[in-house]
Amino acid sequence: MGAKIHVGDCREFLRTLPDETVNCCVTSPPYYGLRDYLHPDQIGLEQSEEQYISNQIDVFNQVFRVLKKDGTLWLNMGDSYGEDKSLKGMPWKLAFALKESGWILRQDLIWHKPNPMPESVTDRCVKSHEYLFLFSKYKKYYFDHLSIRELSKGRPSGNKQRKDSTERSSHFRPNSQASSIPWQPTERRNKRSVWSVPARPFKGKHFSTFPPALIEPCILAGAPKNGVVLDPFAGTGTTGAVALNLDRQTILCEINPDFASLIPARIEEICGK
Repeated sequence: MGAKIHVGDCREFLRTLPDETVNCCVTSPPYYGLRDYLHPDQIGLEQSEEQYISNQIDVFNQVFRVLKKDGTLWLNMGDSYGEDKSLKGMPWKLAFALKESGWILRQDLIWHKPNPMPESVTDRCVKSHEYLFLFSKYKKYYFDHLSIRELSKGRPSGNKQRKDSTERSSHFRPNSQASSIPWQPTERRNKRSVWSVPARPFKGKHFSTFPPALIEPCILAGAPKNGVVLDPFAGTGTTGAVALNLDRQTILCEINPDFASLIPARIEEICGK
């Protein structure tokens, strides 16, 4: 059990990996035209959207190759505005381009940020969400939905005791007792497609990091224990740290050596390994 960390261009590194050896990929590529990651070969500052998409397709064609037949890709992507104040729509442009290249787009998930970055805008709402797309190689794929079930937040209708596959609620009683017994959500339901996860800073110099709570469900559902989790845009290594903490193996690639140097500290912060 461990982490394999490579410093360099993921387009070159991925070509060195064998076919069908990775269970799932959880990643957040550089957003288009948003940040300078201080490397001459970086993705994200291309002269055109078309070139940006083309570079991303080069990366994810290799991800497709190294994923096992039942593998999945979990891709986080935010959006930005052009000089004409028009939303670029890059998450969906990339998602549709990946569909055209052979991926199956299974779901769009919403990362709701309860603590978004403040914006002094007066002609639109403050942005408080990003997209997380779930892709698969084939129609049948590994997805452990039981591992990511969530507590039911609403009071079930009726007065009968209800039972799911693993537990029984003891908080429901006949009408004569119902008013004196506080209801608590003990039953679990399948996870919904809107995930409310606060953004969390990392004490380092990287511009942005995944909140661990955002990618825990991706790894739990996408890879079995001892499985392999890949992140070709590793940044400070949050994906790898969460994977290790959940008893998965991980392969990380980061083009910027300064950011890659922060990965051990990120692993220590999250799981102490």
